[in-house]
Parts: sequence; structure tokens; C-alpha cells
Amino acid sequence: MNERPETPRPESPTSAPVRIGIDVGGTFTDAVAVDATTLDLIGQTKTPTSHDHPDGVAAGIIEGLHRLLGDIGRSPDDVVFLAHGTTQATNALLEGDVAPVGLIGIGSGASAFFVKRLASLRKIELADGITLPLEFRHLRRADDDGAVDRILDELDELDIRSVVVSEPFSVDDESGEAHVAERARARGFFVTATHDISSLYGLSKRTRTAVLNAVILPKMFATADLVQSSIDAAGITAPLMVMRCDGGVMSLDEMRRRPLLTVLSGPAAGVAGALMQEHVSDGVFLETGGTSTDVSVIRRGKVAVQHTRFGGSSTFLTALDVRTVGVGGGSMLRLRTSGSNARVTAVGPRSAHIAGLPYACFAGVDDLTGAYLVSLSPLEGDPADYVAIESAAGRFALTMTCAANALGLVPEREYAHAPRETARLAMEPLAAALGASVDDAARQVLRKGTEPVLAVVAELVADYRLAETGIRLVGGGGGAASVTPFAGEQSGHDWSIARHSEVISPIGVALALVREQVERVIPGATDEQILGVRREAEEAVIAQGAAPAGVTVDVTVDPQSNTVRAIATGATELRTQDRAHTLERADLDRLAAESLRIDVGHLDVLAETPSHLVYGAPPTRSFLRRPRRAVRVVDRDGVVRFASPDAHVEQGTVATGGELVPRMISQLTSYGDGGSRAPAVQLLIGPTLSDLSGVLDESALVSLARTEMQGRPSDQDLVAVLEARS
Repeated sequence: MNERPETPRPESPTSAPVRIGIDVGGTFTDAVAVDATTLDLIGQTKTPTSHDHPDGVAAGIIEGLHRLLGDIGRSPDDVVFLAHGTTQATNALLEGDVAPVGLIGIGSGASAFFVKRLASLRKIELADGITLPLEFRHLRRADDDGAVDRILDELDELDIRSVVVSEPFSVDDESGEAHVAERARARGFFVTATHDISSLYGLSKRTRTAVLNAVILPKMFATADLVQSSIDAAGITAPLMVMRCDGGVMSLDEMRRRPLLTVLSGPAAGVAGALMQEHVSDGVFLETGGTSTDVSVIRRGKVAVQHTRFGGSSTFLTALDVRTVGVGGGSMLRLRTSGSNARVTAVGPRSAHIAGLPYACFAGVDDLTGAYLVSLSPLEGDPADYVAIESAAGRFALTMTCAANALGLVPEREYAHAPRETARLAMEPLAAALGASVDDAARQVLRKGTEPVLAVVAELVADYRLAETGIRLVGGGGGAASVTPFAGEQSGHDWSIARHSEVISPIGVALALVREQVERVIPGATDEQILGVRREAEEAVIAQGAAPAGVTVDVTVDPQSNTVRAIATGATELRTQDRAHTLERADLDRLAAESLRIDVGHLDVLAETPSHLVYGAPPTRSFLRRPRRAVRVVDRDGVVRFASPDAHVEQGTVATGGELVPRMISQLTSYGDGGSRAPAVQLLIGPTLSDLSGVLDESALVSLARTEMQGRPSDQDLVAVLEARS
């Protein structure tokens, strides 16, 4: 286990600004307050999620907010950032609790054939036996207002209030969709035009994504209005933000337009917390609840995302790549007792919560006196190989948490901690059945429970090529200590449990950055077109409240799909942490040496700025090959912001960067039968790190680098970290 050096933090003054994050879960709504300067947690509350309230989940959000402000003694004026994450959209789609939608497909001639095929989207299954409630109508011409009005009349008579407008190639010419959408909005319909959802080609996938947005739009719109009105009434003037499924936040107005972006935002909030609070740059995040563990990846300081699927069909929704394993802190063990050798065969998927049983390790010692092992089926129809213990005080579940506490793997400060002697007493009947010691029995349980988790970790490590920089497991969630420590021990990976792991999701919401992604299909994109996509993403986050000076934009140009992608992130207020409490130089050196797997005495400092240190390992040489040097970029808080097995580093200023950066790019551009490939570039300018590694064209890369330097003070430090491509 790697421990990150702790730095003392002063008590936050009662008037200091705060950031508030609220995570709406299926059972509880958690709210946290984070000091906006030190980013330390200063308060937390837990409120039952108000599913059955007339105002829905909005009531629980407001109740939790008021309680939190009262607990920390702050006023609404102290709140500079307020965001919430919600499972409402996810649950609506998974449960089929959605609004009916009218799909208006526009096209004539050859296009009509493809447009009419969109009617088959009604076959998409959201939940068991529940398909999309969709009414399809064909419109030959977008400018036929009479036909448009007749279709809207028909949808009105069917009590359909949400409409999708779809036309082939609307990403090139949106005028047809926009005209029909405007007429529908004028009549009070909720409208989703496919060009507003995605700018990528693919009529069916783009329309499918828009329909999924439309079926949740009315409910999400109503919730947004209720939350906003309550926030206004509370006197909070900070803009209300909503968690996105890719780890960022968006404005409430943007959520009203694209509520689909909140789907799967629950796991994204936890990863955002690990990224921002735990300073994870490369690792695997394990968020463990009572029943399951969500496994996801952070690589080079960014969450791993992918296009999602619903009802067996792909969409253009980009969300966190999260893989769920049916093992959590409350998972019950399964025992094979037939034959001469009893053994634990599996853990889960049923949990103590599903079985309606308390955890044995949280019982009183007297309650466990005389306990004996019993077999049961948690739910009707389940196998009867699940085991629990029973005594005069009742029946108790044996769980992953019980086994972890029996081995002393759960620190006292952790949410899942139970007295070790109680946990060992609870495990004794199982140990007797196995003919093993309590320690061996507990290890058998944890080994079976972590096997599927580690299998998924191995998949992600291979998929995202994490092995080159070392792997760190970070545990979050209330059940973190029941899975992560043993998983780390079994795999040999470094591991840690996030501070305040039980509220890592709302912490992630509180610390998340405004994020926007813009994608365009541009065959043979010119430098100006690439810069145009970059500007569009930057302007989008600024329009949602991000401070312009802190916005960073990562650009990728995919030559195979001709896709230009820009991802912009920024804070709604410039978060300037108290530099007096950053790590000492010796601690930074040690962290860099550990990451590079060398002795501190062999460490080289290749560049240094007020915000970052760039370290290098001694160059390695081999016959007929140029020397290679592993590099780490570490910020003053001790976060490894970038790791490379071989990179070139040059330092200058913004004034000299106009000559330095193009020269280095030219020197490291490689040439082959497939053409030229510019190096992967990371630019450190002041406190920001801009990732330009997604651009392969030398000219476009130079243009982007110069754009990053524009408007910066000429004497500001600039460091270029470049990786030559083979």
C-alpha cells in the first residue's frame, strides 16, 4: 500500500467559500461541503432519497442542502459552486419509466427509404418486456408547414409531448430539422433535434440517441425546474450544475436540452472524486457498495470513456467505461458442503440487503453466542447454497465485510469497520465447517470474492495498456475496505482507500470541472477547421460558467474516421489552492522516484516551474538504438500528471515557445510508408497541462500549440514534453 504524504490543513474560516456536491442515490441522498480554497471536506449529511414526494428527488436534494449548511454554519452567500448527480435518468431507462415520444422522420426520394426504417426503433427493449413507447411519422419536406402541423395535431391527440426530429445529413445542413423543431417548440412540445445530440454521421445511431434523450426529457425538465426554484428560494446565487456521465458537470440549461448526458453519471461521480481528491493519474478505481463493485480506469489523469449501448444497440452517448461486478461489501458467501471437503464456491451475487439480514460482524458479541451455520435461499428460486449463522438472537449474514474485518483489513476510520473480535466470532461456525482456522476461512471468502473483480481489473489493464506505468488500485464507496485491500494483496498491485470513501461520489460532484465535448466529421480537416472545433468546445464551457483563464482543451484528430474531437474542461471559479500547504521538495522527489521505480539519488530534474516539476530517470542505452528516458510530470500537490516511458523535455517561456515548440515538433516528426506522424505533445503553461497527443499532423499540431500560447504573459514558464511516435 502506498501512503501519500499528508499535509496539515488549517481550520477553514467560517466565511470561506464552499463547494457543495450532492449525489442522489437509490436509497440515500448524500451531500458534502468542500472548502473552495483547500479542497478539504468540511461537512457531510445523508438524507433518504425522496422518490415518493410530490416534488420527487428534488425534495431530498433541498432537505440535504439545508441540513448541510446548518451543520457547517454557513450561509447561502458562502456557496460558490453547487452541483448534483442523479440516477434518475439511468433508473428511468433501466425500469422503462419513460415518456412516449413522437419521431418525425424527414425525407423524400431515396432518403425516404432510410427514414422510414427508423420506425423500427420502437422495438428497442428498455426493460424486461418494456419497449420504447414511440410513434413514427414520415414528413416528406421540412418546409411543408401544413403537414408538420397535421403531424403535431396527431401527436397531441395521443397525449405525446416529447418529439424527435430526424433528417439524413442534418449534421451538414441543420435547417430542415431546426425549422420543424421550432414549430413544435412553439406549440409547447419538448423537442430533440438529432443534430443537437450529435454531429457524427450515422442516421440510425444519431436518431436512436436522440430518442433515448427524448423519452426522459419531460421528467428531467420538471426535476430541473423544481430544484432550480428551490435553490433560488434558498438564496443561493451560485449556478446549479449537474453531473455528466463522462466525469464532468454541465449547466442546468444544458441538462434541460440533453438530459441523456446524466445517464450513468453515478459511477462517473466516484471516479471524479478519485481523480480530483486522491490525485490519481494512472490507476483502477474500485467503487464498492453493498451489492456490487464498479471498476473503471484513470489513465494519464483522465477518465476512460466509450460510446454506450442501450437495449442491445449502440449510441453516440459518450460515458464512463465502467464494468460492474456482482460482488460488494454485503455479498453473501456460498458453500459446498456435500462430500468430504467443504469449500466456499462463490461470493454473491445476492447480498445481505436482498436477503433482509444484518451483517454478522456488526452484531453484539452476546448476539453471536452459540451461533451455528445455516443454508438458505435469499430469494425464492435462488440456490440454497448461501450460508448465514443463526443464534437465539436471530439470523445474520456472513459477508465480505465480515471476512475483511476478521483479518483486520478494515482500518478503524473506515465506514465498514467492525470490531475484529466480533468478526472473528462470527466466522467461527464457517471455519469449523471448512475444517480451517478463522484466518484461512476468511481468506477463502475474500479470495473467491475478489477473483471476478481482479479478472475485470486485468481486462482493463490490458485494454488501456496501464502496465507500462505501474498500476494502483484505489478503493471508494462504503464497502471499499472489504474488497480493495485483499485485491491489492492478491494481485501485488499498489493500493489505497480514498479518504472519506463512503462519500467519494458527492465529493467528486463537488470537485468536478465543467466539461464539454464537440465532435465533427471533417474529411481532410484543415488547420483552421480543427481550430474551429477547438474554439467551439472552449466557448461551450465558458458559456456554462467556466472561468476563461482556466479552460484547457484536448484535441484529437482521427484520420481513419475523419473525426475531429475537442474536449474542454474548466472550473466555474478559479480554484487557487493555498500553496503554503503543498508538499515539500523531498516528498515530491520521493513520489517521482517511486513512480519511476528508481532510487531518489538517480533522479534528474529536467524542468521546473512554480506549478510543476518534470523528472527523468537516467537514460537507458541499447545496441543500435537511441537512448530512452522515462519521464514524470508532478504537480506541487504530489500528483503525477503525466507519465511516459520515453520522452523529450524542453523548457522556455511563452515568448520563446513560438520558436521552441515548432522546432521540437519538426525534429521529432517521424516519416514512413504511411506518411508523417508528428510527436505526441504535452504543453505545460503556467498551472495548466494541455494534451495535444491526439493530433498526428505536424502543421495542425503547431497551430494548436500556438493557440495554447495566445493571450498568455510572455514571461510565463512553458515546458514541452514530446514523445516520438514509431
